[in-house]
Amino acid sequence: MAATGDDLMDKVASVLQDVSHDIIEPRFEKLHQDDIRFKSPGEMVTVADELAERQLKARLGELVPDALFVGEEAFSDGSGLPSALRHQRIWLVDPLDGTANFVSGSPHWAVMAALVQDGETCAAWIWQPVRKAMYRAEVGAGATRNGVPIERSPAPSAPGGLRGAVLTKFLDARTAERVDEHRHVFGSVGPGTTSAGVDYPMVADGEQDFVMFWRTLPWDHAPGALVVEESGGCVRRLDGRPYAPRHPGVGLLAAASTETWQVVRDALLGD
Repeated sequence: MAATGDDLMDKVASVLQDVSHDIIEPRFEKLHQDDIRFKSPGEMVTVADELAERQLKARLGELVPDALFVGEEAFSDGSGLPSALRHQRIWLVDPLDGTANFVSGSPHWAVMAALVQDGETCAAWIWQPVRKAMYRAEVGAGATRNGVPIERSPAPSAPGGLRGAVLTKFLDARTAERVDEHRHVFGSVGPGTTSAGVDYPMVADGEQDFVMFWRTLPWDHAPGALVVEESGGCVRRLDGRPYAPRHPGVGLLAAASTETWQVVRDALLGD
Protein backbone atom coordinates (compact mmCIF):
# COMPACT_ATOMS: atom_id res chain seq x y z
CA MET A 1 0.00 0.00 0.00
CA ALA A 2 1.45 3.34 -1.03
CA ALA A 3 2.22 5.83 1.70
CA THR A 4 0.43 9.14 1.52
CA GLY A 5 3.27 11.33 2.75
CA ASP A 6 3.36 14.32 5.05
CA ASP A 7 2.48 16.78 2.29
CA LEU A 8 -0.83 15.08 1.50
CA MET A 9 -1.60 14.54 5.18
CA ASP A 10 -1.18 18.28 5.80
CA LYS A 11 -3.17 19.32 2.73
CA VAL A 12 -6.16 17.12 3.52
CA ALA A 13 -6.24 18.36 7.11
CA SER A 14 -6.30 21.94 5.80
CA VAL A 15 -9.11 21.14 3.37
CA LEU A 16 -11.29 19.69 6.15
CA GLN A 17 -10.65 22.69 8.36
CA ASP A 18 -11.29 25.19 5.56
CA VAL A 19 -14.58 23.61 4.50
CA SER A 20 -15.70 23.38 8.10
CA HIS A 21 -14.80 27.03 8.71
CA ASP A 22 -16.41 28.34 5.53
CA ILE A 23 -19.54 26.19 5.25
CA ILE A 24 -20.38 24.22 8.39
CA GLU A 25 -19.41 26.30 11.40
CA PRO A 26 -21.28 29.47 10.30
CA ARG A 27 -24.48 27.39 10.32
CA PHE A 28 -23.97 25.80 13.74
CA GLU A 29 -26.87 26.87 15.99
CA LYS A 30 -28.11 29.10 13.16
CA LEU A 31 -30.03 26.67 10.95
CA HIS A 32 -33.46 27.59 9.65
CA GLN A 33 -36.25 25.04 9.44
CA ASP A 34 -35.96 24.81 5.67
CA ASP A 35 -32.24 24.01 6.05
CA ILE A 36 -33.14 20.60 7.53
CA ARG A 37 -34.86 17.58 6.03
CA PHE A 38 -35.13 13.84 6.64
CA LYS A 39 -33.43 11.69 4.00
CA SER A 40 -34.90 8.56 5.64
CA PRO A 41 -36.91 7.91 8.82
CA GLY A 42 -34.92 9.27 11.74
CA GLU A 43 -31.98 10.34 9.57
CA MET A 44 -31.47 14.09 9.19
CA VAL A 45 -29.52 15.97 6.55
CA THR A 46 -28.90 19.71 6.44
CA VAL A 47 -27.78 22.22 3.89
CA ALA A 48 -24.42 22.21 5.70
CA ASP A 49 -23.96 18.46 4.99
CA GLU A 50 -24.78 18.87 1.33
CA LEU A 51 -22.76 22.00 0.61
CA ALA A 52 -19.76 20.70 2.52
CA GLU A 53 -19.79 17.41 0.65
CA ARG A 54 -19.75 19.19 -2.72
CA GLN A 55 -16.81 21.34 -1.68
CA LEU A 56 -14.90 18.38 -0.23
CA LYS A 57 -15.45 16.39 -3.42
CA ALA A 58 -13.97 19.18 -5.51
CA ARG A 59 -10.99 19.90 -3.30
CA LEU A 60 -10.04 16.33 -2.41
CA GLY A 61 -10.39 15.44 -6.07
CA GLU A 62 -7.70 17.98 -6.86
CA LEU A 63 -5.33 16.34 -4.39
CA VAL A 64 -5.81 12.73 -5.55
CA PRO A 65 -7.44 12.84 -9.01
CA ASP A 66 -7.51 9.04 -9.46
CA ALA A 67 -9.48 8.40 -6.24
CA LEU A 68 -13.24 7.86 -6.51
CA PHE A 69 -15.15 10.12 -4.14
CA VAL A 70 -17.63 8.22 -1.94
CA GLY A 71 -19.53 10.70 0.22
CA GLU A 72 -22.29 9.95 2.69
CA GLU A 73 -24.90 12.13 1.04
CA ALA A 74 -24.25 10.91 -2.51
CA PHE A 75 -24.44 7.27 -1.43
CA SER A 76 -26.93 7.54 1.43
CA ASP A 77 -29.50 5.31 -0.28
CA GLY A 78 -26.91 2.55 -0.69
CA SER A 79 -27.22 2.37 -4.47
CA GLY A 80 -23.89 1.85 -6.13
CA LEU A 81 -21.98 1.56 -2.87
CA PRO A 82 -20.74 -2.05 -3.19
CA SER A 83 -19.42 -1.30 -6.67
CA ALA A 84 -17.83 1.96 -5.57
CA LEU A 85 -15.99 0.27 -2.70
CA ARG A 86 -14.29 -2.08 -5.18
CA HIS A 87 -12.39 0.77 -6.83
CA GLN A 88 -8.64 0.66 -6.30
CA ARG A 89 -8.48 4.04 -4.59
CA ILE A 90 -11.34 5.93 -2.97
CA TRP A 91 -12.09 8.81 -0.67
CA LEU A 92 -14.58 7.93 2.07
CA VAL A 93 -16.03 11.17 3.38
CA ASP A 94 -18.58 12.11 6.02
CA PRO A 95 -18.95 15.88 5.65
CA LEU A 96 -20.83 16.24 8.94
CA ASP A 97 -20.78 13.24 11.25
CA GLY A 98 -23.37 13.66 13.99
CA THR A 99 -25.90 15.70 12.05
CA ALA A 100 -28.63 15.32 14.68
CA ASN A 101 -26.20 16.64 17.30
CA PHE A 102 -25.32 19.55 15.03
CA VAL A 103 -29.01 20.38 14.60
CA SER A 104 -29.68 20.22 18.34
CA GLY A 105 -26.71 22.41 19.24
CA SER A 106 -24.64 19.61 20.78
CA PRO A 107 -20.85 19.95 20.31
CA HIS A 108 -20.49 16.26 19.39
CA TRP A 109 -19.95 16.38 15.63
CA ALA A 110 -17.02 16.09 13.27
CA VAL A 111 -15.80 16.29 9.67
CA MET A 112 -14.14 13.06 8.52
CA ALA A 113 -12.25 11.61 5.58
CA ALA A 114 -10.32 8.43 4.87
CA LEU A 115 -8.22 7.41 1.91
CA VAL A 116 -8.72 3.76 1.02
CA GLN A 117 -6.44 1.82 -1.29
CA ASP A 118 -7.03 -1.74 -2.46
CA GLY A 119 -9.81 -2.10 0.10
CA GLU A 120 -7.75 -1.04 3.12
CA THR A 121 -7.72 2.32 4.89
CA CYS A 122 -4.29 3.90 4.49
CA ALA A 123 -4.93 7.37 5.95
CA ALA A 124 -7.58 9.10 8.03
CA TRP A 125 -8.53 12.56 9.25
CA ILE A 126 -11.11 13.64 11.86
CA TRP A 127 -11.68 17.33 12.55
CA GLN A 128 -13.71 18.28 15.63
CA PRO A 129 -14.36 22.02 15.18
CA VAL A 130 -15.86 22.72 18.59
CA ARG A 131 -12.88 21.18 20.39
CA LYS A 132 -10.41 22.42 17.76
CA ALA A 133 -9.01 18.89 17.62
CA MET A 134 -7.51 17.41 14.46
CA TYR A 135 -6.88 13.66 14.54
CA ARG A 136 -4.72 12.16 11.83
CA ALA A 137 -3.54 8.62 11.21
CA GLU A 138 -1.47 6.94 8.55
CA VAL A 139 -1.11 3.18 8.39
CA GLY A 140 2.15 2.14 10.02
CA ALA A 141 2.98 5.71 11.10
CA GLY A 142 0.82 6.16 14.18
CA ALA A 143 -1.92 8.62 15.08
CA THR A 144 -1.72 12.23 16.23
CA ARG A 145 -3.95 14.82 17.84
CA ASN A 146 -3.08 18.36 16.77
CA GLY A 147 0.30 17.08 15.64
CA VAL A 148 1.19 15.33 18.91
CA PRO A 149 1.52 11.51 18.84
CA ILE A 150 -1.26 9.80 20.74
CA GLU A 151 0.00 7.56 23.52
CA ARG A 152 -2.88 6.40 25.65
CA SER A 153 -2.48 4.75 29.03
CA PRO A 154 -3.13 0.98 29.25
CA ALA A 155 -6.70 0.05 30.05
CA PRO A 156 -7.56 -1.90 33.22
CA SER A 157 -7.34 -5.67 32.79
CA ALA A 158 -10.65 -6.53 34.48
CA PRO A 159 -14.11 -5.57 33.15
CA GLY A 160 -14.99 -3.77 36.39
CA GLY A 161 -12.42 -1.11 35.65
CA LEU A 162 -13.38 -0.52 32.02
CA ARG A 163 -15.42 2.42 30.76
CA GLY A 164 -17.12 2.33 27.41
CA ALA A 165 -20.14 2.96 25.26
CA VAL A 166 -22.61 0.90 23.26
CA LEU A 167 -24.68 2.61 20.61
CA THR A 168 -27.97 0.78 20.91
CA LYS A 169 -30.08 2.52 18.23
CA PHE A 170 -29.64 -0.16 15.57
CA LEU A 171 -29.03 -3.24 17.72
CA ASP A 172 -31.10 -6.30 16.97
CA ALA A 173 -33.28 -7.57 19.82
CA ARG A 174 -31.05 -10.50 20.79
CA THR A 175 -27.87 -8.43 20.96
CA ALA A 176 -29.66 -5.68 22.89
CA GLU A 177 -30.78 -8.24 25.48
CA ARG A 178 -27.23 -9.57 25.88
CA VAL A 179 -25.83 -6.07 26.32
CA ASP A 180 -28.43 -5.24 28.97
CA GLU A 181 -27.75 -8.51 30.75
CA HIS A 182 -23.97 -8.00 30.97
CA ARG A 183 -23.38 -4.26 31.10
CA HIS A 184 -23.33 -4.27 34.92
CA VAL A 185 -19.96 -6.06 34.98
CA PHE A 186 -18.21 -2.94 33.62
CA GLY A 187 -17.20 0.21 35.42
CA SER A 188 -19.58 2.11 33.14
CA VAL A 189 -21.34 1.62 29.83
CA GLY A 190 -22.83 4.77 28.34
CA PRO A 191 -24.90 5.40 25.21
CA GLY A 192 -22.12 7.07 23.23
CA THR A 193 -22.33 10.47 21.59
CA THR A 194 -24.01 9.26 18.35
CA SER A 195 -20.99 10.61 16.47
CA ALA A 196 -18.35 8.08 15.46
CA GLY A 197 -16.02 11.03 14.87
CA VAL A 198 -16.17 11.70 18.61
CA ASP A 199 -16.52 8.19 20.06
CA TYR A 200 -13.51 6.65 18.29
CA PRO A 201 -11.12 9.44 19.35
CA MET A 202 -12.33 9.03 22.93
CA VAL A 203 -10.95 5.49 22.83
CA ALA A 204 -7.67 6.67 21.30
CA ASP A 205 -7.35 9.43 23.92
CA GLY A 206 -8.17 7.15 26.85
CA GLU A 207 -11.40 8.94 27.75
CA GLN A 208 -13.11 5.58 27.34
CA ASP A 209 -11.77 2.06 26.86
CA PHE A 210 -14.18 0.70 24.26
CA VAL A 211 -17.09 1.53 21.99
CA MET A 212 -19.43 -0.84 20.20
CA PHE A 213 -21.46 -0.04 17.08
CA TRP A 214 -23.99 -2.09 15.17
CA ARG A 215 -24.59 -0.25 11.89
CA THR A 216 -21.23 0.22 10.16
CA LEU A 217 -21.49 2.43 7.09
CA PRO A 218 -17.95 2.83 5.75
CA TRP A 219 -17.68 6.64 5.92
CA ASP A 220 -18.69 6.50 9.59
CA HIS A 221 -16.05 3.98 10.63
CA ALA A 222 -13.01 3.92 8.35
CA PRO A 223 -11.52 7.16 9.73
CA GLY A 224 -12.01 6.41 13.42
CA ALA A 225 -11.01 2.77 13.13
CA LEU A 226 -7.60 3.74 11.76
CA VAL A 227 -7.10 6.40 14.44
CA VAL A 228 -7.77 3.82 17.15
CA GLU A 229 -5.61 1.12 15.56
CA GLU A 230 -2.69 3.47 14.96
CA SER A 231 -2.88 4.63 18.57
CA GLY A 232 -2.35 1.03 19.69
CA GLY A 233 -5.99 -0.05 19.85
CA CYS A 234 -7.94 -2.86 18.23
CA VAL A 235 -11.00 -2.66 15.95
CA ARG A 236 -12.71 -5.86 14.85
CA ARG A 237 -16.06 -7.27 13.88
CA LEU A 238 -17.82 -8.96 16.78
CA ASP A 239 -16.80 -12.39 15.46
CA GLY A 240 -13.14 -11.35 15.57
CA ARG A 241 -12.62 -10.60 11.89
CA PRO A 242 -10.49 -7.54 11.07
CA TYR A 243 -12.40 -4.47 9.95
CA ALA A 244 -12.12 -3.43 6.30
CA PRO A 245 -14.47 -0.82 4.78
CA ARG A 246 -14.91 -2.84 1.58
CA HIS A 247 -16.46 -5.79 3.40
CA PRO A 248 -20.06 -5.33 4.61
CA GLY A 249 -21.26 -6.53 7.96
CA VAL A 250 -22.91 -5.53 11.20
CA GLY A 251 -21.33 -5.05 14.58
CA LEU A 252 -17.96 -3.46 15.30
CA LEU A 253 -16.03 -3.21 18.55
CA ALA A 254 -13.17 -0.77 19.10
CA ALA A 255 -11.03 -1.13 22.22
CA ALA A 256 -7.86 0.19 23.79
CA SER A 257 -5.85 -2.94 22.92
CA THR A 258 -6.21 -6.46 21.56
CA GLU A 259 -6.41 -7.75 25.13
CA THR A 260 -9.09 -5.21 26.05
CA TRP A 261 -11.05 -6.12 22.92
CA GLN A 262 -11.20 -9.76 23.98
CA VAL A 263 -12.14 -8.95 27.58
CA VAL A 264 -14.96 -6.65 26.45
CA ARG A 265 -16.21 -9.05 23.77
CA ASP A 266 -16.33 -11.96 26.21
CA ALA A 267 -17.88 -10.01 29.08
CA LEU A 268 -20.37 -7.98 27.07
CA LEU A 269 -21.59 -10.57 24.57
CA GLY A 270 -20.50 -13.83 26.12
CA ASP A 271 -22.48 -16.73 24.70
